[in-house]
Amino acid sequence: MRIDVHQHLLPGPLLEALERRRTAPRIRRGRSGWLLEVAGETPSSLDLSEHDPDARARRADDDALDHALVALSSVLGVEALAADDGAELLAAWSAGARDLPNRFGHWGAVSLRDPDPAQVDRTLAGGAVGISLPAGALASEGGVDRSGPLLDRLDQRSGVLFVHPGPDPWSTPPRAVGGPAWLPALTRYVAEMNTAWHVFATIRHRLPRTRVVFAMLAGLAPLHVERLQARGGPSSAVLDHNLFYDTSSYGPRAVRAMARVVGPEHLVYGSDRPVVEPHPLVAPAGDRSPAQAAAAGPQLPYSLAARRLFPALAKPTPSSAGKSLPSRAKAAA
Repeated sequence: MRIDVHQHLLPGPLLEALERRRTAPRIRRGRSGWLLEVAGETPSSLDLSEHDPDARARRADDDALDHALVALSSVLGVEALAADDGAELLAAWSAGARDLPNRFGHWGAVSLRDPDPAQVDRTLAGGAVGISLPAGALASEGGVDRSGPLLDRLDQRSGVLFVHPGPDPWSTPPRAVGGPAWLPALTRYVAEMNTAWHVFATIRHRLPRTRVVFAMLAGLAPLHVERLQARGGPSSAVLDHNLFYDTSSYGPRAVRAMARVVGPEHLVYGSDRPVVEPHPLVAPAGDRSPAQAAAAGPQLPYSLAARRLFPALAKPTPSSAGKSLPSRAKAAA
């Protein structure tokens, strides 16, 4: 099964709602095109053609994907908005995501200012594959407690949680500090994901049935397992059979290092389109001989984890069944 678990797409209703806003998060016309404004970051250019559903579906077809799962980026901070302020954006996301072509699935987004567990029920009933939360919401046990009603309901339903970079929703929004546009992604995002993984490892017993997908390899947190063990932390978390890691923005070195620590069966493919151009697909095991690679056939790496996470999506879509992978994917599979 060929699934990209981590893409972003701003559907029409959400774009319209963001354009109506006067404060971040919002989009506005600049001198040379559309700009996306997010708290704590300098405005970035927004290519609306990258958010055309039909064009993205064609790209998914070119990538030989059965499914692409889109998420409302937690970096926008929508989950952290006051309930009356964020309700329009959350409703626009849900409505737009449900109307995307069949190739797409979507992660549900919920308000953390009003953590009513009924949000989880409504979102899953609306077709979401799971719930996404910002890493900052899980960066402390206090944050886990505040998110508790949502997390507990998801656990009761043996649901899937997608942890994505994003700030603490109960703190003052981060301020833009200048510097290159890539700086937050290489510093704050990594720290948020790393912290969320370590805190979740500590409170895992509270949510035993939840399957969790950490974006961007959890900021490589599991690679610190030796240090975690030396300090008396829950190092067994690297063996948790219900924790998974998407590969977004990382390449062969990091993917293979993670595979050796958590096992290749816990890695899932995430491209982070259109934020970055993804690396060519790489085999998560990293040590297969040419004969073993040939025996595996032209299938997308990470299929085992994807089947465990999303059994309902396991049947290939008619448009992609039987398609061969692009040449670069064949070389890496």
